[in-house]
Amino acid sequence: MEIILKQDVARLGGKDDIVTVKDGYARNFLIPQGIAILATESAKKVLAENQRQRAHKEAKLKEEASQVAAKLADLKVTIGAKTSSTGKIFGSVNNIQIAEALKAQGFDIERKQITIKEDSIKGIGSHTAKIKLHREVVVDFSFEVISE
Repeated sequence: MEIILKQDVARLGGKDDIVTVKDGYARNFLIPQGIAILATESAKKVLAENQRQRAHKEAKLKEEASQVAAKLADLKVTIGAKTSSTGKIFGSVNNIQIAEALKAQGFDIERKQITIKEDSIKGIGSHTAKIKLHREVVVDFSFEVISE
């Protein structure tokens, strides 16, 4: 029996995949649980239309993310931190502080999108982080930590 999956199923397929399974598995488990629907001709047409619209929206989001990535690559951000006389930071600089510095520059980036390459930043100087703007758009972002 051919079915269309509504969500990812381990060892079977991903969302919106058309798969063939045994009749009892589809009738007794997948369809009653709301995990799948029967793959009729009309359901296949609706799926094709939804995938086409989703691809268009995805391309638009990717283009916007690429534009933001180009702006972020040229941006220089400085983050102030309290330091000792030897230049060691009290505490560390994390992705929350980087997100706040970017928000001050006019970029609305969540802290979850920022990954610092080092374990923790405990010294002043220039550092880099990765910002994931889209599934396929990741930009390396450099920033400088200075003493307040």
